[in-house]
Amino acid sequence: MPNYAESHHDLDSYISARVPVIGMRTIEQQRALRLVREVATHPRRSSMPFWIYTRATGLRDLRTNAPLQEDRSLTGAMEYAASQFAARPNATLVLVDPDDLEGDTPLTRHIAEVARLAGNNSGSIILLTDTPVWSGLQRLGMSLQLDLPDADEMYGVLAGFLTDHQGIIPIAWNEDDARRAAETLLGVTEAEAVNLMATVAAKGSVDTDDVPALAQSKDRIFSDLTGLVKVQLKDADYTVGGLSNLRDWLRRKNQLMQADLRHTEIRPPRGVLLVGVPGCGKSLSAKAIAAEWKLPLYRLDMGAIHGKYLGESEGRFREALETADRVAPCVLWIDEIEKGLAGRDDGTGVPQRIIGQFLFWLQESRSRAFVVATANDVRSLPPELLRKGRFDELFFVDLPDAQDRKEIIQLYYRRYVKAEPDPDQLARLIDLSEGFAGSDIEGALHDVGAEVYLGGGAEALRPSFVMDTFANTIPLSRNNPEQIEEIRAWGRERAVAAGRSTATATQGVPGPARRIVFMED
Repeated sequence: MPNYAESHHDLDSYISARVPVIGMRTIEQQRALRLVREVATHPRRSSMPFWIYTRATGLRDLRTNAPLQEDRSLTGAMEYAASQFAARPNATLVLVDPDDLEGDTPLTRHIAEVARLAGNNSGSIILLTDTPVWSGLQRLGMSLQLDLPDADEMYGVLAGFLTDHQGIIPIAWNEDDARRAAETLLGVTEAEAVNLMATVAAKGSVDTDDVPALAQSKDRIFSDLTGLVKVQLKDADYTVGGLSNLRDWLRRKNQLMQADLRHTEIRPPRGVLLVGVPGCGKSLSAKAIAAEWKLPLYRLDMGAIHGKYLGESEGRFREALETADRVAPCVLWIDEIEKGLAGRDDGTGVPQRIIGQFLFWLQESRSRAFVVATANDVRSLPPELLRKGRFDELFFVDLPDAQDRKEIIQLYYRRYVKAEPDPDQLARLIDLSEGFAGSDIEGALHDVGAEVYLGGGAEALRPSFVMDTFANTIPLSRNNPEQIEEIRAWGRERAVAAGRSTATATQGVPGPARRIVFMED
């Protein structure tokens, strides 16, 4: 991705070479104009005429801002430039965001004609736009793209802002804080970054707590997110019962998410693939990770990705991944990924190309978009998705064992019944819930909580009602035991156990399972 310095070098070279058409694509018009002015005002170009046209101000001298004619139309500007190109060598015209440059139109043909005239007398036309330029026009010259600020440039923006406010408000940030903030703000424009920092400073100080808070503030500037759905995390408890291996692993990955990795060969954490029994906390884990890491959560909407026209699905998917890079740091949730990537042999080749795009992005992207992908039907997952190095780890989420069921029962008993279970009752519920998924336990205790609400409080709750509710719950593992056992057999051989051990879970005779190994701190 070309940064400001690279774009500056390219533009300087193209102008020195007197390239007739220079297409400069960017969404940051003011930043691009600053770059053009820096190149134009270099002392060695003091004798070269530079003109700039905008729809608001018409045609003006780039250096002095003096108007060159009363006619503010683009047609008038092109006629003036054509006459000047014929009479004066080494002149440059900057057209800012002219309409309708993408197709073969009378306007693009007129600009091409004037560009040829300019080329005959060492003149240049710079097209500053956020859209593609008609190929017949662009082939007359060179193109460059000014991307959003990289980490070093963003650090410079923040350092300049902090310097401007030094002595005016208390500033607690050190260089490391500013570096972390710069990483957080990757994906926004320079103007947006300044606005976000101004919002922070408006409270009267810049504190260390403001660094992680910037991720949430940044999230609010994005409204139209192609292919992504913002998941609003309410002020609720997203604690996940059990899954101790997964939780320990995530705690370590969070340290890397917050670390400054610029001068290392280590890339930010890429993500985790959670496979296993339905209802055992895979989807809840995505929300829990976002809540604990204090990051915005986005769900990749595969339904909105697929289109009916050739290339439409691939284009939307690519745009969704680019959007994820922009909104990072974030958690990107892909629920039931096997359904979104199903239909590999549909004859169109679309699913294969989407899978290829996704795998390339997983491998090459350096943004801090942490992917949490979940899958129930592991048999339909593409083998290339499971290869080591795609995701940081592949975890198998099994039916909870007795200790995990104890944690889950206590968690939902407190949430719905608003009380602590009696020790004897807890032991009985652990036995009754053998073979239950976490969602089965939650559903049973939700029913108990509803009865408590209707019956006047936990004091009036009959212990037998709780036992009967659990006894009358038919878990998925009993409704479809063959499918569940297939899933569990797959997970034992191919994935790391998300809980303490698949060997202590119920429903079937377990085999050996992979274990994740942690180094001592």
